[in-house]
Amino acid sequence: MSQPETEIAAADAAGTGAWRAEAKQSFTERLGSVGPVLGLIALCIAGTLLNSDFATTDNLLNVLTRTAFIGIIAVGMCFVIISGGIDLSVGSMAALIAGCVIMFMNWAGPALASPLLAVVLGAALAVLLGACFGLIHGLLIAKGRIEPFIVTLGTLGIFRAYLTYFADGGALTLANDLADLYAPVYYGVVLGVPVPVWIFLLVALVGGLILNKTAYGRYVQAIGSSEAVARYAAVDVDRIKILTYMLLGICVGIATLLYVPRLGSASPTTGLLWELEAIASVIVGGAALKGGAGSIAGTVIGAILLSVISNILNLTSIISVYLNAAVQGFVIITVAFLQKGRR
Repeated sequence: MSQPETEIAAADAAGTGAWRAEAKQSFTERLGSVGPVLGLIALCIAGTLLNSDFATTDNLLNVLTRTAFIGIIAVGMCFVIISGGIDLSVGSMAALIAGCVIMFMNWAGPALASPLLAVVLGAALAVLLGACFGLIHGLLIAKGRIEPFIVTLGTLGIFRAYLTYFADGGALTLANDLADLYAPVYYGVVLGVPVPVWIFLLVALVGGLILNKTAYGRYVQAIGSSEAVARYAAVDVDRIKILTYMLLGICVGIATLLYVPRLGSASPTTGLLWELEAIASVIVGGAALKGGAGSIAGTVIGAILLSVISNILNLTSIISVYLNAAVQGFVIITVAFLQKGRR
């Protein structure tokens, strides 16, 4: 075979290989986007067959209500993971925010002589504290050049330790009159749907619009795909990272202000393993662990899917409900294994 013919054959082989790789990647991406939906449908069918109470309206609304806390945090976590970061402290952050809000409300109620004003200011404080904690994370990671894993692993212990200190090892409890006034935020119903579900839906819609329809959302995806290329493209990487962790902190604050009226207290076990559930929701929803790819819709499906698993374990006796965290851990490891080599 002559040299030109050899070059042509090599080019054809290279083109065929590239086409196969592209087709394989395209199939993987399609499977990643459709897989969570198919998994959720399969779980719902299985849950209905295992226990007829699963498919009742009350149970489904209960699943969605319990999903709201983790789902709202997962929306913020989606931005962080897409940008190539991680946050291990969200559960401890939520616990500390809950404790601070309860202490503030218990003080502000008598001091301001207005329980309603105390509740409103307490809710605003939850969001403000979340933004401040997120700002601290962002500054340490972006300006301090410390790995997100290290920063949030450190604050995980700091947040929970301070809550334990404020509660003196016990629990911080909201005053009865404030708890009664605050209760509708969790137990209230609008058009037959619990309030937390509506807020979860609103946060997800806003998050989807920010990620897909704004320059900031495109910058987040660009940084996750290649931070160096994003810098060459004149993207202010540090500012975007700081805003991303602040966004996650705000989501944690919103989730916490919904969670406080549920029990009316905060203890060292509040928010335990929430970070595991939030991260699992994002990656089950199809986000790439290496960053650069992910969707809010997939994250919402992932959060609901994990709640359905927990609900099925509660309604049946397949395995102990105490193994729920183990199931989520296996899900994370499995998805991470399936994502090997995904860019």
